[in-house]
Amino acid sequence: MRLLVVEDDSKIASFLEKGLHEAGFAVDVAKDGVEGLSLALTEPYDAAVIDIMLPGMDGLTLIETLRERKVETPVLILSARQSVDDRVEGLQRGGDDYMVKPFSFNELLARIQALLRRGVKTAEPAVLQVGDLRLDPLTREVYRQEEKIDLPAKEYALLELMMRSAGRVLSKTSILERIYDYSFDPQTNVVDVLVCRLRNKIDKQYSDKLIHTVRGMGYVLRAD
Repeated sequence: MRLLVVEDDSKIASFLEKGLHEAGFAVDVAKDGVEGLSLALTEPYDAAVIDIMLPGMDGLTLIETLRERKVETPVLILSARQSVDDRVEGLQRGGDDYMVKPFSFNELLARIQALLRRGVKTAEPAVLQVGDLRLDPLTREVYRQEEKIDLPAKEYALLELMMRSAGRVLSKTSILERIYDYSFDPQTNVVDVLVCRLRNKIDKQYSDKLIHTVRGMGYVLRAD
């Protein structure tokens, strides 16, 4: 999952970037509204965290512009403004949720996860399953057969992406865009390395392989 953070306070931006990275998200950070708008219009984001008080273009104008351009990325508004009127305005102008500074990171993470679930257009099962592999997005627990598999954040993010796209080939570029930041060189072999590490934990000790390479195209997760 890939997130956009638009925040001009460098300490808050760094705090959010670090915490969201550790939670398994790819994160792009913009320091002003103009840069945030440019990224949001050109890059595929699953959700955005946008401050209201931004240089160049304020957060509400940024959100309103995105909605006018038919960009439906779920937006969590961050603001020091705490009045009911401010919250109502933020939601009316296109925000999907509103948090007041200072905030708890755990609560912010929970709200982002709720926005991501809400943004899914079709109903999904609470637990993702392909063959005998199960993933619970709420607890972030992974099981194959009855064995629990512990995954670092990036490997978990890749597996969740592949399970949500089960049966569909994912190109290396699409994986790179969803799991890593836009600053990564598309020629890097980081995706191959990540897939290899995930295979070692998901497939290596089982006779039925779930992660398949489609030569010249990418990778697919399926139960044959």
